Amino acid sequence: MSLVGQIAELQNYATYKELAWEGSFEDYLEIVRKTPSITRNAYQRLYDMVLSHGVEEYIDNKKKLVRYKFFRDDQHGGKDAVFGLDVPLMRLMNVLKSAAQGYGTERRIILLHGPVGSAKSTIARQLKKGIEEYSRTPDGALYTYYWTLPGALAEHAGGTEVFHSPMHDEPLRLIPREWRQATIDTLKLGNDDFKLKVDGDVNPACRLIFKELMRHYGGNFEKVMGHVRVRRLILSEQDRVGIGTFQPKDEKNQDSTELTGDINYRKIATFGSDSDPRAFNFDGEFNIANRGILEFVEILKLDVAFLYDLLGATQERKIKPKKFAQTDIDEVILGHTNEAEYKKLLNNEFMEALRDRTVKVDIPYITKVMEEVKIYQKDFTTARVGKHVAPHTLYVAALWAVLTRLEDPKKHSLSLLQKAKLYDGKTLPGFTQDNIKELRKEAQREGLDGISPRYIQDKIANALVSDKADGAINPFMVMNELESGLKHHSLISNEEQRKRYGEMLSVVKQEYEDIVKNEVQRAISADEDMIAKLCANYIDNIKAYTQKERVKNPYTGQDEEPDERLMRSIEEKIDIPESRKDDFRREIMNYIGALAIEGRQFDYKTNERLHKALESKLFEDQKDSIKLTSLVSSVVDRDTQAKIDVVKQRLIKNFGYDEVSATDVLNFVASIFARGDVKS
Repeated sequence: MSLVGQIAELQNYATYKELAWEGSFEDYLEIVRKTPSITRNAYQRLYDMVLSHGVEEYIDNKKKLVRYKFFRDDQHGGKDAVFGLDVPLMRLMNVLKSAAQGYGTERRIILLHGPVGSAKSTIARQLKKGIEEYSRTPDGALYTYYWTLPGALAEHAGGTEVFHSPMHDEPLRLIPREWRQATIDTLKLGNDDFKLKVDGDVNPACRLIFKELMRHYGGNFEKVMGHVRVRRLILSEQDRVGIGTFQPKDEKNQDSTELTGDINYRKIATFGSDSDPRAFNFDGEFNIANRGILEFVEILKLDVAFLYDLLGATQERKIKPKKFAQTDIDEVILGHTNEAEYKKLLNNEFMEALRDRTVKVDIPYITKVMEEVKIYQKDFTTARVGKHVAPHTLYVAALWAVLTRLEDPKKHSLSLLQKAKLYDGKTLPGFTQDNIKELRKEAQREGLDGISPRYIQDKIANALVSDKADGAINPFMVMNELESGLKHHSLISNEEQRKRYGEMLSVVKQEYEDIVKNEVQRAISADEDMIAKLCANYIDNIKAYTQKERVKNPYTGQDEEPDERLMRSIEEKIDIPESRKDDFRREIMNYIGALAIEGRQFDYKTNERLHKALESKLFEDQKDSIKLTSLVSSVVDRDTQAKIDVVKQRLIKNFGYDEVSATDVLNFVASIFARGDVKS
């Protein structure tokens, strides 16, 4: 077989045949009768496309939320996945749902608004890509038509025997308005699941051909429809079919014909008039996006002249090409803009009509650290960059990014770091889910200011290519890059802000220090079963203590008083004073009780303070078996070295370190303990 033949073997002819389907108008009516949903409008199709990928429901802060799987971009390996924006995406989907059901929002511009780098363009790109791929599936099938005009009839189309509908119109629009409802009722084209409705008229060029043929056949509609061939329509951004993108240029060079099409001067000689629709190119962005979606990049940078076209396109669902009557369109109009441009819109009284026709959907920065981490994991995994990315490298960058976006809590007892942890789903004593709701409500601009993910990505990239990154990068390299870049960051407007971001970096460094100290402690104590056993013992004792009961000794079987010494040895590890021990124990029991009511099981790992206390207690019980500070000594005996190697292997196996980063982190933690010994 030839090389070309081998390539041809890869083609699926059945799929090609299905996508290239053609038939008569009669055939199309049969398809509509069987599947009326193929006549859906652009909003209905876009909404159904997102839902076709499935949804997940979950509870967050006692509130039921929906996660739309489409935005995870699984079909492309997560290349354009959107993380941590479930609530804004729910708002966007509610707008699409309302528009799909014809409640009025279909006559509005959907405006994605947010700071730079908050995934506005990514969401628009996903929707365009999604609707394009959906049009290739059986559920997303849609159809258009072309005219066949043999012999003398070709003069109606300027001498060509085939004339395609230039705006890919719905074939049912060829049925005159006054007959449509009777046609739907008589032919039973709708059903209980889908009420068929045909809005709008055909484009001016097809309208003219239809009129000429009706005149030719003396008003015989059936004979006229014999010249119509219906075909499957595949949306494609590359081919400018059903998907358009408009990006404003230099104000002096903007021309509204880019949106609504322009006269084809070569054809004026054929048709004798520049107002003949056959001498017009219906190739503006509004024209080609008919039946699909039109994205306006930085929509508020549009010249005022463009806004008149935009206003008609949204409110009336019509456009006004040069020298023609208003032409019906069916498309989703989606724009996005940053905050500076949106403020200009609010202050511009001439833009009042546009503001009134806009539905704004805020797309803020992510305020959950682990969701922010997912953005960087997409680009900077060890496998992808070819260098070892030490544990917590991406976490510290994400934590700092989130801290810059949060507003200081009004409760003075709560730090910004604690607030970030609460948002991330961690539990802190004295704070419930209701408190987290209050924190979110009291914030005015959370997620609309702060550091963009792009800045973080650039600095991680800098760390990867620096001379120090010899086969690996670690959190300190990235934090140093983040800090040095602040001096030249173009979006930081004043020194006070720069100083604040620098202070937040110090908080992140301290947090990282605590994390690695804790990890080394866990590597030394290492036994999860022992921690779980210690936790169960502690819970049994505080349960007996708070309920004034006795505890059964597992060894003797005797009922004894709760072990106060054990309870205090754990509580002291997290600075619970004697005067607060009763409150702390009640908090733990209330927390366990609240989980039980929700049908969830208590896990010490979800209670950060208790987890830390248990590990510290176990570490203290075992640390005498290995002297960590011996690491910073130049002389280490073989027995100690063997124990250090065991800890190192645990760090590699359990926490994702490699040989170099495990050694680095052990030396770092050893220096901290050495510092502590000197202080003490």
